[in-house]
Amino acid sequence: MRLLMLPFRYLWALPVTLLGVPVVPLTLVTGGRVRVERGALEVYGGFARFFLLRCLAIKASAMCLGHIILGQDRECLDHSRDHEHVHVRQCERWGAFIVPAYLLSSFLAWRRGGHFYFDNRFEREAYGLDR
Repeated sequence: MRLLMLPFRYLWALPVTLLGVPVVPLTLVTGGRVRVERGALEVYGGFARFFLLRCLAIKASAMCLGHIILGQDRECLDHSRDHEHVHVRQCERWGAFIVPAYLLSSFLAWRRGGHFYFDNRFEREAYGLDR
């Protein structure tokens, strides 16, 4: 049954995955690399590194966009792989709704006086804090 659901999980997460697609060729032409790990495309170095360090509200070592995981470098991906794959599973559960839900969770955490990232329910799950 789980194998039968695999295509649907990829399709459900596809809108979020498509957000990461433009990063792939930009990373490759700027010296980055791509590999497949646990059913997700890992993209690291080159433009992916630049994006994670300069284009986000906070610097990140890695970031999940559906079935595409961006990493500063291979070591960052190795270190954060389990965490990022929790986000891949979240994208498979929530589909495109994860983007507004994630932003809302950050806002609510901040509004309650918490940290917008560390108190976000999706991050707490990925860090294993909500078990």
